[in-house]
Amino acid sequence: MGRKVIIDTEECIGCESCVELCPEIFEFDEGLEKAVVISADSYDPACVEEAIETCPVECIHWEE
Repeated sequence: MGRKVIIDTEECIGCESCVELCPEIFEFDEGLEKAVVISADSYDPACVEEAIETCPVECIHWEE
């Protein structure tokens, strides 16, 4: 089993930078007013890394 990407929704400020970078992995949840992971099965690790580096509050992480 590989790594899985997670968003700490407690920390997320809803800036949507991850959604803009990787819409196939992240989406904006209107009810929560935060980003959420929508694809756990397949994703581009390079895109996830870019989202991690771009997140202003560092709430996106890899989980083993």
